[in-house]
Amino acid sequence: MNPADPSTLVPVILIALVVLVMMVWAFTRAGRKARITDADGGAGLVRDVLEEGAAPAPRNQALIDAAPAAAPLAAPAAPLEAAVEPTPPPVPAPAPAPAPAPAPAAGAADDLTRIKGLGPKIAALLGELGVTRYAQIAAWTPEDIERIAAQMGRFAGRITRDQWVEQARLLSAGDEAAYVQQFGNNG
Repeated sequence: MNPADPSTLVPVILIALVVLVMMVWAFTRAGRKARITDADGGAGLVRDVLEEGAAPAPRNQALIDAAPAAAPLAAPAAPLEAAVEPTPPPVPAPAPAPAPAPAPAAGAADDLTRIKGLGPKIAALLGELGVTRYAQIAAWTPEDIERIAAQMGRFAGRITRDQWVEQARLLSAGDEAAYVQQFGNNG
């Protein structure tokens, strides 16, 4: 075999190519998923286990029906010998009643959802609190904001973060141009 003669290398190259093709075929074949076929070789139907009579997975009904977890137990009481005559706990002063929301102005309620950061759920919540007009929100004092925010649950920080009072002032005054310039178009 003469290394300078290319015709002597042709059988070696062909054998190497055949081996390479077989290796590629074997690797690609190994990565394939099995296919379900019918007895006649056609594509088989994939059956759902529920069609064969299996029941749906049971839910953990015990956790659903269980009572909520009890509060942690208090520390054990001091021994009776060391007990001193207990003093009655101080009677807390009654909490001041929240100031009523300003009465809605005559006429239809405003579309509070035009205020950015105030969606339909919050508008419904405010409606339950008696707030239905832009002018009511525009007149809120810091105390009113704190009182209303305390009743809004997870939405509490939105009033100041989204500047509802400033938005409501512009909307109640009918100053659409200033509203759009400062807060953008929102309906």
